[in-house]
Formats: sequence, structure tokens, C-alpha cells
Amino acid sequence: MGFGNLNNEQGVKSLDDFLAERSYIEGYVPSQADVAVFQAMSNQPATKYCHVLRWYNHMKSYKSQFTSFPGIKKNISEYGPSSTPAANGAAVVDEEDDDDIDLFGSGDEDEAAEAEKIKEERIKAYADKKAKKPGPIAKSSIILEVKPWDDETDIGEMEKCVRSIVIDGLLWGAAKKVPVGYGIMKLQIGCVVEDDKVGTDILEESITAFEDLVQSVDIAAFNKI
Repeated sequence: MGFGNLNNEQGVKSLDDFLAERSYIEGYVPSQADVAVFQAMSNQPATKYCHVLRWYNHMKSYKSQFTSFPGIKKNISEYGPSSTPAANGAAVVDEEDDDDIDLFGSGDEDEAAEAEKIKEERIKAYADKKAKKPGPIAKSSIILEVKPWDDETDIGEMEKCVRSIVIDGLLWGAAKKVPVGYGIMKLQIGCVVEDDKVGTDILEESITAFEDLVQSVDIAAFNKI
């Protein structure tokens, strides 16, 4: 089915829903899939489509590097909701509990030797997986101050856009409006990040991509957890 026409409301909304829990069209890094979808859009999306706008501005900042992105650019109709079931299914399998792993395989009586080999391989893989116990994950608590351009900026809309940023290892927390002066308010919002996955630079870059709403971003507090 794909996204449809990305130059009308229905197509943009379909893309916005698709990007609600994704950073990119395919995988976890920019690729030719992102280039194909970006180039299919003739205009910047409206502010109400926060997920698309966040992705669009992020892609626009990489425009000079499009040709270096991995993958092969396909027809725009090949991207979208209909192309995701296999990927989502794979994710479900990866997240299944260890108790659900099939250690013994299957096979009929004529393939007993092959079944035994598969069983041994799976038992070994299972044992190796259990032996690799992950160490503690380093995390940090960050409070960001997001400043608008003027007193006419909708801080509620700004918060909605900031929270639309989805990055593996990022969890948004509480937020509040803080007076700056002359009737101007700024957004103060907290988050917890996994240090190996999310840095302050990517947070600032992602937030300031909402250039119609955001003037600047400051780090108000940074603490290791």
C-alpha cells in the first residue's frame, strides 16, 4: 500500500503515523529509503505532523550526503506500512523470553541425524546466550531548557514536537513552562538517556530541527544515574 501521495494530507498523515515509533524509514540509520521518501515530498510538512516534521528536518540537514547513504533507492510505492510486517515480526522473535526458545527443533524419523545436529547447535547457542550476561547500563538524567523565538510561540505545541523525537535509549520525563521575562515562557523538560546510545549533541540537533518553534536549547542539569 505504501504512503500514497505525500503531497496531500492523507499521505503525510500516513507517514506521520509510520514515523511515530521510528527514527527512519528503514532500520536505525539514514538510508536510500529515507532519500526516496524525502524527495517525494515537494513541501515541508505542517507543524501538526510532528513526527514527519522531525524526520524531514533531520533529513534536510543531511541533504549534501544523500548519495553516500547505504541501500538502493526503490520506487516510493515500495516503502510504507505494507513493507514492515516482516521487520516487525523479526523484532517480536528477538524479544521473546528465553523460555520460549525451541532447543530441540523438529524433523521426521527419516531425518533423525539432521534433527540431532540441529538440537545440539541450538543447545550450544542457547548456552552461549545465557553465558553472556550484560553489564550495568550507564545512564544519565538531563534537564533541557528549550527557548522559543517570542511570546507568541505555542509552548504546548513545542513540547509535543520535542516528545515526538524517538531515539533508542531515550526516555522523556516531566516538563513545565518557566518564565523568561517580558511575557516569554520557555520549556523545561527532563529525560533519561543511555550514555552509549544518546548524547547531548543529538538531542540538541533533533530539537532545534523544529526551527519554526525553537530558538535554542540549553542543558540546565546533567547527572549520572
